[in-house]
Amino acid sequence: MASKLEQAREIINGVDVEMARLFTKRMRAAELVAEHKRAHGLEILDKAREDELIRRNSALIDDPIIREYYVSFLKSTMAISRSYQARLNEGMRIAYCGTEGAFAHIVASKAFPYGEKIAFKSFDEAYSAVEDGVCDAAMLPIENSTGGEVGQVTDLMFSGTLYINGICEMEVRHDLLAKKGARIEDIRTVISHPQALAQCHGFIKKYGFSEKEYKNTALAAEYVASSEDISVAAIASAEAAEKFGLSVLAEGVNDSGANTTRFGVFSRAMNPHLASEMGVHSVFVFTVRNEAGALAKAIDIIGKHGFNMRTLRSRPMKELLWQYYFYVEAEGNIFTDEGKRMLSELENYCDRLKAVGTYSKHREI
Repeated sequence: MASKLEQAREIINGVDVEMARLFTKRMRAAELVAEHKRAHGLEILDKAREDELIRRNSALIDDPIIREYYVSFLKSTMAISRSYQARLNEGMRIAYCGTEGAFAHIVASKAFPYGEKIAFKSFDEAYSAVEDGVCDAAMLPIENSTGGEVGQVTDLMFSGTLYINGICEMEVRHDLLAKKGARIEDIRTVISHPQALAQCHGFIKKYGFSEKEYKNTALAAEYVASSEDISVAAIASAEAAEKFGLSVLAEGVNDSGANTTRFGVFSRAMNPHLASEMGVHSVFVFTVRNEAGALAKAIDIIGKHGFNMRTLRSRPMKELLWQYYFYVEAEGNIFTDEGKRMLSELENYCDRLKAVGTYSKHREI
């Protein structure tokens, strides 16, 4: 007769064989998840999903002590799955505007640590790189807490073919960067992106600097590094100073201490799997017909279907003089039945209507 130890080992051997089969099955499913995330420009970590799995599955274990170990087992399994997905997606290409040291590069590096970050000189070029299949996703700024919307990117949402599948928030701190040996008394001109200049208006005015707009904060720092003129400084990140060998003459020169930029993750495919999740926000753009009350009726439809607008902005249409389109961010999901009904009803008053995408939450970087 087998001893209890032998009986236990026989059970464990059988379970291990079954676990090996199930582990392989789970990892094959992780391959599909990785493929989906790559196609939709999604991050590897989905904390809300993992928390829900742990909550739901741990409830299956009655023994409280065993439940503790099971939670640890689940967390370990999910970490392995993330590692495997990251390995599969190491070749993911993320477009951004600027160069290393740009805030978009910093955000992209944190959101997609395993992907290849590819720099472009403009928002248009980064956006087009994804449309053309050169890159898998683009990290582009859409709004700053003090400087407002980034109009060029909003226009791309209206005219382009990409979708937003995620939003990342980053607290932005601007520094004044100059060539080694320069003093703040030497500076006459500051260059940077228009948004950065606007966010540092008080500091610039205090010192009486003249302003010059540049495509990107990090590219402005690169320009200063290559210039022989010590009277020109850049407003950019501390990372850009390190990258280009510049001195930081003044730290935190932005007017507001709560200076945050929201970045959108753009990809070629929509992400309708969020339809079952709570707390989803939707982004869409539209033009209204040239008839009395059309805009008011469109806004009423959005609210009638339970979509709580957090943002409503108008933007001029480049191809039509004095004509405008409207940008909306709202709490609610356009992929639900109610969302589809809302979009269908909007079409009665809109000449053009485009669903830009959905996101479940902001991720703070």
